[in-house]
Amino acid sequence: MADECFEHPRLASIYDLLDPDRTDLDAYVEIATECGARRVLDIGCGTGVFALLLAERGIDVVGIDPAGASLDVARSKPGAERVRWIRGDATDLPDLGADLATMTGNVAQELTDPRTWQNTLRGAYAALRPGGLLVFETRDPARRAWEDWSRETSHRVTGIADVGAVESWVQVTRMNWPLISFRWTYVFASDGQVLTSDSTLRFRDRTEIERDLAAHGYVLEDVRDAPDRPGKEFVFVARRV
Repeated sequence: MADECFEHPRLASIYDLLDPDRTDLDAYVEIATECGARRVLDIGCGTGVFALLLAERGIDVVGIDPAGASLDVARSKPGAERVRWIRGDATDLPDLGADLATMTGNVAQELTDPRTWQNTLRGAYAALRPGGLLVFETRDPARRAWEDWSRETSHRVTGIADVGAVESWVQVTRMNWPLISFRWTYVFASDGQVLTSDSTLRFRDRTEIERDLAAHGYVLEDVRDAPDRPGKEFVFVARRV
């Protein structure tokens, strides 16, 4: 099931506006350019920001996500007709012959159930052509990112055209290692509505991920630093044999 921030129509409609800086996607665009990707599978495409960036460059993109509200936002954007949008997950995809499969942002860590994680790696492998790349990021557990997830450090008020001011903050709600749960709270000044979205991320260390990739037949090409969070995240680049 998708988190409320992706599935609730009112939250999905402002998701991009609450976090407009998507320079984190630059590294993925660069990798797509490096490998000459002509077809890309964007797993957990959300509101379609990355998928549309690639489509603008003439790349054939398939975006898949379980959150219907986020896909509705994606489909409403200019150029959305260039992308094939699928509601679902990567556990049962046709053979797409993709050159590149991606999981940007928190997507890999949102796959908290071990079986779902393994099935996603398997599904991505099947969707890639031989020699195709799987690229995704995950936070380095040693950097303890959750220590900054508090109201004191995250509280902000964002003014949004035609919506008004939206107050938001995040707080950790449960720690059950390797799972960290947290709640985003949103307050709409226009009518006082308060909405919350609960999320859980699974923190995997580098050794665990390398083992899982090898178990599914991938060859690890590289582990890069995330340009937007230097020293805090791993970006895995794995190739289908």
